[in-house]
Amino acid sequence: MKLHLRWQLLLALVGFGLILAILSFQVQSAGLCTTRVPSAGGVFAEGMVGAPQRLNPLLSDGFPVDRELTSLLFDGLVQYDHAGRFIPALAESWTVSEDGRTLQFILRNDLLWHDGQPITTVDVAFSYGLLQNDAFPAAAAIKALWQTVAINVIDERAIEFVLAEPYSPFLEAATRGIVPAHLLQNVPPAELATHSFNQQPVGSGPWQVAPAQDWATTRSLRLTPNPLDWREGTQIPVLEFRFYPDEESLLTAFANGDIQAINSVSDALLPQVTAVSHARLFTTVAPRYTQLIFNQSETGFAPLQLAEVRQGLAAAINRNQLIDRALNGQGVPLTGPYLPDSWANNQAIFAEAGVNTANADALLNSAGWTLPEGSVIRQADGETFRLRLLALDTAVHQQMAQEVAAQWAVLGVEVVVETAVSVTELRQKLAARDFDVALVDITPSIDPDLYDFWSQEAIIRGQNYGGWNNRRASEALEAGRQVWGMGERRPSYNTFLSIYADQVPAVTLYQHVYTYALSSEVNQAEVGPIYEPRDRYQTFANWFLLYRDVDIACQTEEST
Repeated sequence: MKLHLRWQLLLALVGFGLILAILSFQVQSAGLCTTRVPSAGGVFAEGMVGAPQRLNPLLSDGFPVDRELTSLLFDGLVQYDHAGRFIPALAESWTVSEDGRTLQFILRNDLLWHDGQPITTVDVAFSYGLLQNDAFPAAAAIKALWQTVAINVIDERAIEFVLAEPYSPFLEAATRGIVPAHLLQNVPPAELATHSFNQQPVGSGPWQVAPAQDWATTRSLRLTPNPLDWREGTQIPVLEFRFYPDEESLLTAFANGDIQAINSVSDALLPQVTAVSHARLFTTVAPRYTQLIFNQSETGFAPLQLAEVRQGLAAAINRNQLIDRALNGQGVPLTGPYLPDSWANNQAIFAEAGVNTANADALLNSAGWTLPEGSVIRQADGETFRLRLLALDTAVHQQMAQEVAAQWAVLGVEVVVETAVSVTELRQKLAARDFDVALVDITPSIDPDLYDFWSQEAIIRGQNYGGWNNRRASEALEAGRQVWGMGERRPSYNTFLSIYADQVPAVTLYQHVYTYALSSEVNQAEVGPIYEPRDRYQTFANWFLLYRDVDIACQTEEST
């Protein structure tokens, strides 16, 4: 009987314990709530029109997609900040000799290639040395510069470049990315353009190419964050670029959710992208502008050789109206040959020039080109004021050309729009000076040196397509490239701008804007000013695509 009572007591205690456990679990469960939090994972896919040829910073000139991607993968010795000033990249510091001919760079001591090998001055000398080699298939103008430079390795971290003469724009050449000598030094320079490195490169930039890809076939390129640049990691482990043949297929992919971003939204595509319900648009100014170049040579309309005529035509341009009608408002009015962020830009000089729409008519009248009674076209000595306006065969350029023609028609100038069917044909016509006025897009160097655009020498060996022959302007540009400090260079560029504003060899119409489209599927994504492609991803560490559910303690009225 006692044994039986003991078993009953034990069973009762066990049952009581189970009841307490169940009640405890219910109490704990009643105090928990489920919430969604960011979760690592997913692939961020960005689409662009076109496809790369070679992922090599030494061979990217002339290929916009190549330049875009190599800027993410490779670093140069220096880079620009947002004000156009040089700041360190692979080099932590640099000095210029008193005679202005020798530059010495000191590399940072923590540099590694994506494969873990150290970056030394051997890599720098190898990379820029390739640009001196006649057999290496780099652009001729790039090789012409580097073949005048002596490269001396001092030690693993110090390297110097000796120039034939002082040349301050040389620092911009040092922004070009370098490639690893340990992978390429045994490859004949003539064979580097077809080497497998260009498909699966090893760089030093904030992004690296994921292994085992055939992006030429799949038309997509996977990049992963370089852990040395993203030391705290990222929520999204993969940045994938997908390449499309045209804007129509790019838009379809974005609208369907196949990609989460459009690399660059053109003016023509903007209305359709805006109509996509999940689109978020980030717009910033781009380092590019469009201008009208006047042909002042013997092959152009002779009156364009007169400053009063060029001033009158410039004064008749209404930039805001052009932007609204031809660009859907996607442009920023701009005057002069420098972008607003350039330290050499000086709008006060153009304000002092005082050319405005009010005196356009008077300027042409003073040059002898008047409107006879009953006529809508100006004449002088029986000759009609008729201009050939050359423009590229794209929707944007044609619309812009027609708007310019319409504004000049109000002034009494007849304009015949001539079309170049390709960029190649446009360049040929510019070089042959087969135009009166040319509508061109300009991507200026960040350095303010415009010698190759507007000097007298550039009429023969350069891009002075308008044939502007001004000795004082040419001398000012030459003086500006022979000294190094901004303070020393600024007076020369102010002199150049004063002559440019008075003589009007060209009319800058607008600065381009850059629009980046993101899907609302990408969370916590913010995009600030974009000066270089990598600027888009400044806050990438915070971006995420996925969520997961977690249990947290519920807030009660007492806790709130």
